[in-house]
Amino acid sequence: MLGAIVGDVCGSVYERRNMKTDRPDEIPLRGAECRFTDDTVLTIAVAEACMDGEDYATAVRKWGRKHPHAGYGGGFKKWLRLEGGAPYNSFGNGSAMRVSPIGWLFPTLDETLAEAKRSAAVTHNHPEGIKGAQAVAAAIFWARTGRPKTAIRERVEEEFGYDLERSVAAIRPAYRFDATCQGSVPEAIIAFLESSDFAHALRLAISLGGDSDTIACIAGGIAEAFYHGVPEELWAFAASRLTPEMLDVAERFAGLKMAPRQPG
Repeated sequence: MLGAIVGDVCGSVYERRNMKTDRPDEIPLRGAECRFTDDTVLTIAVAEACMDGEDYATAVRKWGRKHPHAGYGGGFKKWLRLEGGAPYNSFGNGSAMRVSPIGWLFPTLDETLAEAKRSAAVTHNHPEGIKGAQAVAAAIFWARTGRPKTAIRERVEEEFGYDLERSVAAIRPAYRFDATCQGSVPEAIIAFLESSDFAHALRLAISLGGDSDTIACIAGGIAEAFYHGVPEELWAFAASRLTPEMLDVAERFAGLKMAPRQPG
């Protein structure tokens, strides 16, 4: 979860000003204009719901309304205004960007997949919206339980049908802004798979262009699990952009993460 927040904050300045480059190591991650966006707000909401046994829709609506200008999509904005609004069949990547806490908090793959579906379906109940959330949660589960990247790649392809054989370099030239799960989740996972460390995963994700904060958020969530944490300086930077209330949830969550279990 902390990795997802760091990815969102560090990627936030590149969503509207894409930095497509074949030299990702030169991408700055700690810009003065970096901020949290809807990715962080809703990740915090899902984490709180998981920890406190709160209904996902209630938590997401509560946190969304606390931060109404965080950059939500049009469908979500409409849902946020309605009391008890129904899901709206979205396959946007909002379901995937907020799911990282679920990859950490459940002891089996089956429970992780079921909970990821529940978290997505309050808004993103289209099959692709649910699949995107499940794929990210499963990748985090496999990463934190010790699966190597080759196995994570194979399992994601088998379970979810995403093409992960492409490379970042091959995707980058023609890639454009795509806020769907099917057009951004595989790309974020590929950025993680090609990375050599946590910061490299974020830079590869940002280098693709497109929905940079969300791609970096997803890649960062998986990278945190695989590389056993987030660099202290990057978390300190991201934390300095959060509200005290957000930090409280993040710190509580960090203390509750489950120890690694046998891979599922």
